[in-house]
Amino acid sequence: MYYPDLSGRRIERDRHPAGRPAATGGGQPKSIIKSPRFSLWLSRFPSCAPAMAASSLLRSLTRHARRGCAGTGAFSYYRHQQQQLWSPFSTSAAAAAAGARDEAARRGFPGLGPTAKGEKARVVVLGTGWAGSRLMKDLNTSACDVVCVAPRNHMVFTPLLASTCVGTLEFRSVAEPLARIQPAVSKSPGSYFLLARCTGVDPDAHTIDCETVTDGEKGALEPWKFKVAYDKLVFACGAEASTFGIHGVTEHAIFLREVHHAQEIRRRLLLNLMLSDVPGISEEEKRKLLHCVVVGGGPTGVEFSGELSDFILRDVKQRYSHVKDYINVTLIEANEILSSFDVRLRQYATNQLIKFLCVHRIGVDEWLRVPSVQDVYAIGDCSGFLESTGKDVLPALAQVAERQGKYLASLLNHVMKAGGGHANSETEADLGPPFVYKHLGSMATVGRYKALVDLRQSKESRGISIAGFVSFFIWRSAYLTRVISWRNRFYVAINWLTTLLFGRDISRI
Repeated sequence: MYYPDLSGRRIERDRHPAGRPAATGGGQPKSIIKSPRFSLWLSRFPSCAPAMAASSLLRSLTRHARRGCAGTGAFSYYRHQQQQLWSPFSTSAAAAAAGARDEAARRGFPGLGPTAKGEKARVVVLGTGWAGSRLMKDLNTSACDVVCVAPRNHMVFTPLLASTCVGTLEFRSVAEPLARIQPAVSKSPGSYFLLARCTGVDPDAHTIDCETVTDGEKGALEPWKFKVAYDKLVFACGAEASTFGIHGVTEHAIFLREVHHAQEIRRRLLLNLMLSDVPGISEEEKRKLLHCVVVGGGPTGVEFSGELSDFILRDVKQRYSHVKDYINVTLIEANEILSSFDVRLRQYATNQLIKFLCVHRIGVDEWLRVPSVQDVYAIGDCSGFLESTGKDVLPALAQVAERQGKYLASLLNHVMKAGGGHANSETEADLGPPFVYKHLGSMATVGRYKALVDLRQSKESRGISIAGFVSFFIWRSAYLTRVISWRNRFYVAINWLTTLLFGRDISRI
C-alpha cells in the first residue's frame, strides 16, 4: 500500500512486523546505513506514515466505506471461519472481545453497533499512548462507554524506556496495563478494549473498520475484520519515528519507542558481547560487534547513550574484561544535542558524553476537534493545530500528549453532561476555554548519576537551569512520581535499588 508524502514521493508500507514505512522513489538517497552490527535509530521527529494514514481516512475512506457497504444495507459484513472461538488476548481482553462478539450476534451487526436511544454514548479511542491513556483515565464512565482500539493493551512510560535496554529497569516496570488506567474496559458492560488496528473510517456512518492483531502467534486465528460504531471518535494513535528517507534504516536499525524495541536492543547487545568473547573472532570483527551507533541527539538518544555508558563502565568492564577495550558508542546528531535545552546544559551534556563516547499531522482547532467532520477529535503526536488557529506547532513530547488527553477528557465530560454525547447531537453549549499548552520544562539524564534540568518555558525565556547530581535526584524523583500506578512506582524504586547494590542483570533470556 502506498501513501503520498509531502514531497510527492510514494511511501510504501511493507508488511513488516513493526509496520514501519519504507520510502521509495524520490531520486538517490542522501545516505545509506550499511549496518554496524548493532545500531539504533532514535529520530527526534515523528514520521508521516501513521498520521498521514489517519488524515487520509478523513478524505478518502468515506468513499471506500461506501463501496464496501454497497448492496448490504447500512453496514458491510465481514465473516470469519465458524469454529470454536479462541483468543490470543490477555484474559480481560479476551473477555472483552467475546462480549463484543456476543453483542454483535445479538444485534446482527458485524462488530459493535450504534448505541440505541436511552443507552450511554460511546467514545472510541484509537491508541494507548500518553494522550489516549490520560483521556481514558479522566473520562466519566458513568456518563459514557469507552471502547479502546489499539495493537497493545498497555501504556509505555517512555521517559524510562531507555533504562530497560541495559537492565537498569525491568520491562514490566514501564508498562502500565490499560485495565488499571481505566477499569471500565474490563468491568463495564458497554466498555471494551479491542486488540485491533483501525483500517478505515466512515465519518458519515460514524463507524470505523478494524482488523484484529495476532502478531503471527502460532495457533492463533487468522486476523478478521469488524466494525465499531462511535458517537465520539478520538485519534490518539501517535506517530512513527522518521527515517528521513534514508535507505537501510528499517532493515539494519532498531527504533526505541516500544517495549519490544527495548527487548530487541537488550538481546542484541548481550548477544554481541558474548559472541565477541568467543575464540577465533578477529579484532576487527570484535570492534564491529561492539560498536553501538545512536542516531538522534534528543532526550531519548542522550539518555540511552548515558545509560549505555553506565552499563559499560560499571558492568561490562567487570564481567567482560576481555573485550572492554573494543567497545565504542557513537552518537550522531545533525545539529546540537538537546537543542531545546539551555546552551550551558547542552555543553555540559556534550562534555559528559565525550568523556566516554517532516511532520504531517491531523489538523485540529483550538478545542482539538477535526473541523472537517463531526464528532472526531485528535490528540497527541498525530495531531497539530491548523494554520487558521494562529497557534504554534507543539513538540512531540509526552507532557504535551498527556495535557491534551486531560483537557479533552474534561471537554467530553462537559459535552456528555450537556446532552450532546450521542452521534450528531452536539449542542451549542459553551465548550469552555480552548486548549493552551504551557511548557513545564525538560529533563534528561546523561549517565553516571548526572542529569540536566531546564525549567524555562522556552529557549528565549529565563528560568532555572541546573546540572549535576542534584539534577539527577530531581530527574528520578519527578519521573517516579509520574509513573501512573503505585505498583509500577514500587517496581521502579526496587529496580533502581537492586541495580545500585548488585549491578545490572546481564543474563540473555
